[in-house]
Amino acid sequence: MFPHSFHYHRASSLAEAAAMLAELGEEAKLLAGGQSLVPLMKLRLARPAHLVDLNFVSDAAYIRAENGGLRLGAMARHADIEESEVAAQIPILHDCAAGIADVQIRNRGTIGGSVAEADPSGDWGAVLMTLPASVRCLGPRGERTVPIEEFFLDAYTSALAPDELVSEIRVKTPAPGSGGAYLAFKRSAPVYASASAAVQLALEGDTCREARIVLGAVGLTPLRAAAAEGELRGKVLEPQAIERAAEAARSVADPQPDMRGSAEYKKALVAALVKRAIGAAAKRARGERVEVSHIYA
Repeated sequence: MFPHSFHYHRASSLAEAAAMLAELGEEAKLLAGGQSLVPLMKLRLARPAHLVDLNFVSDAAYIRAENGGLRLGAMARHADIEESEVAAQIPILHDCAAGIADVQIRNRGTIGGSVAEADPSGDWGAVLMTLPASVRCLGPRGERTVPIEEFFLDAYTSALAPDELVSEIRVKTPAPGSGGAYLAFKRSAPVYASASAAVQLALEGDTCREARIVLGAVGLTPLRAAAAEGELRGKVLEPQAIERAAEAARSVADPQPDMRGSAEYKKALVAALVKRAIGAAAKRARGERVEVSHIYA
């Protein structure tokens, strides 16, 4: 099926794109990587009257280390982040970028587009919520910063105003003794995960000083598993503690049954993924090099 007819606009800067959104109104959509929007347009589930193309904004695809953290331009492609030595300083970012769909989609999809889409089955939301991260939003009234915990409001609904766009993602580098890991379970590479888990730990010896555990694809937004974190924080990372954390995460999951599995199946996946992610994150926090890859059915 072909998309419904639309007017095409090419933005030369993010500020110009934001001005176009304000002028064109709610019938306008942004085209970044297009990996979510274009398929919906082909099915005519999305029928924008105006399409504002960001792909000719030359200075919005950067990945920079700055002031004890990273700045990721909205148009940074997943593949760019996957291959970036700068981004690899925070291994969980590499886990996420390297595991998104297949190489064709990673070469086109962008972190800004993914975050702005607020798809509950997406990868970046859960990963960024384990880190001190924030989203820079640009609109006609200027820029503002939204903490990542406050950005995802509901399925496909974010804190962005109708005339705002994501300009940048900022991530603070975790403290020494920290490590993270992101794992997802998928039927195949191109499809969304049945369930995913992102874990970021800070250790002092064998004791967990701090923990962040966020679940993906099992709720209307990425779900922070605070009770699971409490099972680890201030405790020795022994098998019993990890098992309790996994079960606490399972109880937080609120998945819907669909072609990717029943609700109970997805809850069981959550527990298994959290255990594996904790193990990988702990090894990384101790300075070990650990390769992490998604699990396929």
